[in-house]
Amino acid sequence: MADYKKLALSILENVGGKKNVSFVTHCATRLRFNLKDEKKADASALKSAQGVIGVVAQGGQYQVVIGAEVSNVYRELTALGDFSGEGGATSNGAGKKSVINAIFDTVSGIFTPFLPALSGAGMIKAVMALLVAFKIISASSQLYAVLNFIADAAFYFMPVLLAYSSAQKFKANPYLAMTLGGVLLHPAFASMVAAARSGGDPLTFIGVPIGLISYGSSVVPIILSVWGMSYVQRFAEKISPKIVKFFTVPLITLLITAPLMLTFIGPLGNFIGVGIAGGVQFLNTRVGWLTPMIIGAFSPLLVMGGMHYALVPIGAMNIASLGFDTLVGPGMLGSNIAQGGAALAVAFKTKNAALKQLASSAGVTALCGITEPAMYGVTLRLKRPLYAVLISGGVSALFAGIFGVRRFMSGSPGLLTLPAYLGEPLANFVFAVITCVISAILAFTLTLVFGFEDPKDEAAGGGAARKAASEPEVKSGVIASPLTGYLAPLKNVKDEAFASGALGAGVAVTPESGVLVSPVSGVVDSITDAKHAVNIIADNGAEILMHIGMDTAGLNGKPFTVKVTEGRRVKTGDVLVEFDIQAIKDAGLDVITPIVVANSGVFKSVKIAQGGRISQGEELITLTI
Repeated sequence: MADYKKLALSILENVGGKKNVSFVTHCATRLRFNLKDEKKADASALKSAQGVIGVVAQGGQYQVVIGAEVSNVYRELTALGDFSGEGGATSNGAGKKSVINAIFDTVSGIFTPFLPALSGAGMIKAVMALLVAFKIISASSQLYAVLNFIADAAFYFMPVLLAYSSAQKFKANPYLAMTLGGVLLHPAFASMVAAARSGGDPLTFIGVPIGLISYGSSVVPIILSVWGMSYVQRFAEKISPKIVKFFTVPLITLLITAPLMLTFIGPLGNFIGVGIAGGVQFLNTRVGWLTPMIIGAFSPLLVMGGMHYALVPIGAMNIASLGFDTLVGPGMLGSNIAQGGAALAVAFKTKNAALKQLASSAGVTALCGITEPAMYGVTLRLKRPLYAVLISGGVSALFAGIFGVRRFMSGSPGLLTLPAYLGEPLANFVFAVITCVISAILAFTLTLVFGFEDPKDEAAGGGAARKAASEPEVKSGVIASPLTGYLAPLKNVKDEAFASGALGAGVAVTPESGVLVSPVSGVVDSITDAKHAVNIIADNGAEILMHIGMDTAGLNGKPFTVKVTEGRRVKTGDVLVEFDIQAIKDAGLDVITPIVVANSGVFKSVKIAQGGRISQGEELITLTI
C-alpha cells in the first residue's frame, strides 16, 4: 500500500467526517473509532476501499481493520483530522452505551495505545532468554543487567504509561495524569513506605493513613485515580476565574487528587488488583485447564468484536504480581497458531491464485501473532475453516492448561514470542512448542477435512480483482457534465479529501436542478448505501466519482432516488440519481458536487473546463494519454 493519505481520507469521509469522531486510536491491525453517530458511517464504502480488510461495529467501538499497515494509515488520519493525541474531538455528543460496551470500550481505549510498550519490552526479554539459553551471554553479565532494566522499564513504570492513555480516554490532562503516576513511583514515597514497613513511624497525610503499598507495575490504582482526577479537573475548571485558570486548575487538581490517591483510591485499586490475582491463582489451582481452553476456543469471536483487549490487563497483572501468566497468553497462543494453520491449509488446497497468495501471507502473519488478515480475509470469509480454528484453538489450549504452560513476559502470542515461555522448568518451553504443533497440525488437517467453497478467480480478490478483470484499456476521452449548474475548483470544496486532490483530479458543480446523469458511456461500478455517490468506469478506462453534496451520507438516502443499479451499463446522458436540492439545504448541508477522475494519474493530461455556468452534456473534462 503506497498512498496512506488517500486511504485515510477515504476512511475519515466514510466514518462520517472528523466531526463525527469523538475518539480514535489503533492496535496492531485496526483503527478503533468512537463515533458520535454510527449511522453516519458507510460500512459498504469502507469495506470496498482498497487497503481495508473489514469493518466491525461492536463493544462500543467502530473498528476498521487495516492489517500491518495500520500505524501508517493512523498517522495520516490523525494529521488530517487534527485529532489531539490518541483521541478525537470531545465525546459529549457520543451516544449512550450499555454498561458492558462501556467497560469494553474503556479497557480497550486505555490498553490499546499501551500495547507497543509491552510488546517491545516483551520482545527484548524474549531475545535475552534466547541469548542466555544458547550461552551467548551470561545472566550475571553487565550486558544482561542493562538489557534487563531496559525491558523492565515499561513494566515498572506502567502506572505512568497507563496514566497517559487513561487521561486520553477520560478526557483529562495527560500530563497531570502522568504526574500522578510519578507520585506513586517517587523514590521518596518508596523510601517512606519501606521505612514504615520496617517499624518506623506510620505514614499519614493530615492524620489520614497512607497505604503502605509499592505501586511499581500496578494497573488498577492509576486507572481509578485518573478517572477520579478527570472529575476533579472539570470541577476546577468550572470554579476557576479565567484570568488565573492556568495556575489554579492544575493546583486544585493535584492538591485534591494526589492525597485522595495515596489514602483511598490507590489502596482500593490495589485491593481490586490483589483480588483479581487471587482469583487467577484460585483458577490455576482448582481448574487450571479450563480458562485457557475457553480463551483458546473463543478467542476469534473476541477478536471480531475487539473484546480480546479486555484480557490484556489480566495477563499484565498476572505477570506483574505472580511473575507469569497461565491464562491469557497460553490460551491465545493456541488460537493464533490455529488461524495460521487453517489459512495455510486454504493456501495449499485452493486453485484460486489470488486466494492462494492472500492465505499464504495471512497464514504466516497469524503464526507470528497477528490474526486479523487471516481471519477476515480467509477463515471467517470461507466459514468452515473458522470452525477448524475454534476446535484447534480449544484443544491446543486445553493441552497448555493441563500442563500448566506459563508465559513469563508480554507480547502478541505467536511463534516470534515463544521465547517468552523460556524459564524454570525448561519443560515449560517444550510444552509451549507442543501447544503450537498441536494447534497448527490440527487446524491444517481439519480445514482440509471440512473443506471450503473455493471461489472463482474473478471473485477471490474482492472488488479489486473484479475491477482488474473488467477494466478496459485506458484511452483518451471526454467527460461530459452530469449536472447543470456553476463550476468551482475542487479547492473550494469544504472536504479535504476532494480539495487536496487526493481522490483524483476534477472539478465541482453547484447544481441548479436535482438530476445527475451519466457523464460517459460505461458501467456503474458502485453506488453508496446512502445513495449520495456514484462511481462509473468509462469505456476509455476512466474511473469517475460523483459525490452529491457534502456530508450527505448522514441523510441516509432520504433526498436521493437512484435510477440505476451496480453493474448496469449506461450511456452518456442516462439518469443516474434524482435528488432534492432543497431538502439537502434544509439539513444545513452544502449541495456542491465534486466530479473527479479517481485514476487521473494514469492520464498524461487532465484538462478542466473553465467558466461559470455549464449545462448537462457540455464538455467538462478532457483526458489525454
